[in-house]
Amino acid sequence: MSRRGALSPVGRETLHDRVYAELRRSLIHGLFDAGEMMRIQDLAETLQTSTMPVREALGRLVSEQALEALPNRSVRVPTITRERLDDLARARCLIEGQITALALPNLSAEDFEQLKQLTVACETAFRSDDGDRAHKTSELNHAFHFYVYRAAGSAVLIPIVESLWLQSGPYVRAAAHIHDEHRDIPATHHHWALIDALERGDVKGSIKALTDDITRSFNLIRGRLDADDPEERAVRHG
Repeated sequence: MSRRGALSPVGRETLHDRVYAELRRSLIHGLFDAGEMMRIQDLAETLQTSTMPVREALGRLVSEQALEALPNRSVRVPTITRERLDDLARARCLIEGQITALALPNLSAEDFEQLKQLTVACETAFRSDDGDRAHKTSELNHAFHFYVYRAAGSAVLIPIVESLWLQSGPYVRAAAHIHDEHRDIPATHHHWALIDALERGDVKGSIKALTDDITRSFNLIRGRLDADDPEERAVRHG
């Protein structure tokens, strides 16, 4: 339950939107396990609000495919399946690769310096023994990628990428757990490769580095699925 400490109480103004934004943020950064039930009363108590804005926020997140409505009217974080994993990985590589290519001509030396600072901060967070390490590294990873994506200046593509990241939340969490067992390359290896390719103006190299970064996390989960019973489709936690 320690991850709930990362949820911040919301203010009274524009309460429904603030509750939605807080839950959306927590899902993007993988604060909830795949298959976890989203209990309205518990969330309302954590967010220090009534149940109504929580119920409305959950409904919005279900419509965005970030959450799943069950026949008994309860809501849960979607389970991880091989089919959804492959679909999300493919969509993210296609869309995020395109937006990275669009961003490249708009990035300056100052932007590259900022990307390097974010990567160093992410490395520092990974080495930390802080119990909130996974959350901090997730936020820095998000900041790094969206710094690049926003440089594309696409009002159409950014919401699509945000939706894909929202749906990827459970995979981010699962991959973070598995990553601790696989230290073959540094977690920020592909970030440095992407920065290098962007600085050289190498579109193909940038897309490859980005694709390698995205698929690394998904491949970690795919490997765990392959190691499980073939009949099992959900990553087990606990």
